Amino acid sequence: MKADAMLRSYPGDVDLDHDLLTRALEALAACAQTCTACADACLGEDMVADLRRCITTDLNCADICTTTLAVLSRHTGYDAAVTRNQLQACVAACGVCAAECEQHAGMHEHCRVCAEACRACEEACRELLASIA
Repeated sequence: MKADAMLRSYPGDVDLDHDLLTRALEALAACAQTCTACADACLGEDMVADLRRCITTDLNCADICTTTLAVLSRHTGYDAAVTRNQLQACVAACGVCAAECEQHAGMHEHCRVCAEACRACEEACRELLASIA
C-alpha cells in the first residue's frame, strides 16, 4: 500500500499519529479484501445455508472497513468526532465478524484467515482510537 507515502505527501498537518494511522489503513484494506473473499468462499461451500450469518457479517465488515478506510484517508476538514465514531463502528464490526469466522475456522481455512485479519484490524483501529484526543 501507499498509505505512508500518501500521508507524507499531504500538504497540511495530519491530526492523527502517523504510524498508528498507517497501520490502521493497511489493516483496513487487508480486512476489507479478506472479508469479501471469505464471503465469496462461503458461497462456494456445499453447506452455504449454514454460513448465511458468516456471509452477512463478512460483507458488513468489508463495507464498514472500506468506509473507515475512506474516512481515515481524508484530512482536509478533519473531524475527530466523526473519526472516533467510525473507528468504534469498525472495531465492533471486526469483533463480530472475527467471532463468527472463528466458529467455522476448524472446517474452513478461509474463515480462519478472515478471523485473523479481522482481529488485526480490530486491534489497529482500537489503538488508533485510543490515540485520538
